[in-house]
Order: sequence, then C-alpha cells, then structure tokens
Amino acid sequence: MSTQAQIAANQKNSQNSTGPKSETGKAASSQNNFRHGFTGAFRVLGWENAREFDQLIQQLGQEHQPSTPTETLLVAQMAQSWWLRTRALLLQNTCFQGDSVDQKQLALYLRYQTTHERAFHKSLNDLLKLRAEKRKIEIGFESQQLQQNRARQQAEFRQNRARQQAEEHARRQAAEKRKQELHKWNVLRAEAEVDHRVLLNLNLQTPEYSVSVGPQRIIAAQKAA
Repeated sequence: MSTQAQIAANQKNSQNSTGPKSETGKAASSQNNFRHGFTGAFRVLGWENAREFDQLIQQLGQEHQPSTPTETLLVAQMAQSWWLRTRALLLQNTCFQGDSVDQKQLALYLRYQTTHERAFHKSLNDLLKLRAEKRKIEIGFESQQLQQNRARQQAEFRQNRARQQAEEHARRQAAEKRKQELHKWNVLRAEAEVDHRVLLNLNLQTPEYSVSVGPQRIIAAQKAA
C-alpha cells in the first residue's frame, strides 16, 4: 500500500509531466496510434513510396480488368490489403536488435500480416465469385437467346416448307389442268379428223351435214367435260 509520501510524490511528478507542449510535439503525439497505419482509413505512410502503390493498383487492374464499380472497389481493396501485408512484413525487421527480439511487436506485426493476407484473398475470392455469377447469368441469357433463335429458325423452316408445299400443289394442279385440257382438245381433234375422213370416204355433198357435225361434237365434248 502506498504511503502518504509516495502519493504526494506521484502527484508532484504528474504535474511535471503534462505531455508535449510545442506544436510539433503535439502533432507527433497525435500520430502515435497511427504510426504504423494498420488501423483507420488506409493511407501510404511517409516512408513508403506512393508511386509503387499506384503501380500496384495499375498492375492489379490490368490483370483483372474490372468492368463495374464493384469490381473496381474489390481490386482497390486487394491492393490496399497487399500493401498493408507488405508493410507488416517489413516492420518485422525492426523487432530484431542484435541478439534481442521484441516479441510483443513481432507478434503484433505477424498478426497484421496474416490479417491482411486473408483480406487480400477474401477480396480476390469475392471478385472471382462475382465474375462467375455474372458469367453464369450471361450463359443463361445466351442459352435463352440460342433457344429463341432455334425456335424462330424452326418456325421459319416450317413456314417455308408449308409455302413450298402449297406452291408445289398449285403447280401440280395447274399441270393436271393443262393435261386435261390438252387431252380434251386432242380428243376433239381426233374426232374431227375421223369426221373428215368419213365425209371424204362417203363423198357426201350435203352442206348441212358437213357443217353441223363438227360443232355438235365440240359441244358434246364440252358438256361431257
């Protein structure tokens, strides 16, 4: 248990230690919790090369070719996670001083490295899953379009076939009609030739008979048809 003298000494020391008083000191003190940048909003630290981070984003973008805002965001998260993973790996070197090792800081940096490696792979898996679902939808749409095109082609084929069959039937009917008409006139011509030979053989001179026989046969043939 602290004695009255110890309590008084601690109070006196606390008054002498009130933190940084200069503006530079206050600014540095305010950044103590953010000196490693593993918490809060992502940022490139002063001792890091911002151009290298920009190149990392560019390389990941070229590799994955994001085509939507969500895909672009996932690629950016991948870049940030990998950058933080690399930062934790580099800071592990500061834990070794000669033969001594700062086990507490080393464990902290190892934990940050593992955390951000997992975050990187999670963003990558989310991107690949999103792409797979998108491709699945596209394949389904393409399959639907293919089925619609096939159905339209089959309908057009049936229509063309029906039209061709109708045209062929009409051609056959026209040919049959011409055949029948030709046959009818061939019969009439044959009968007329027979009448003509009969008249010649009988040497008939009766005008009424010679004139009426031909038309009567034609009329009779037309009625019979």
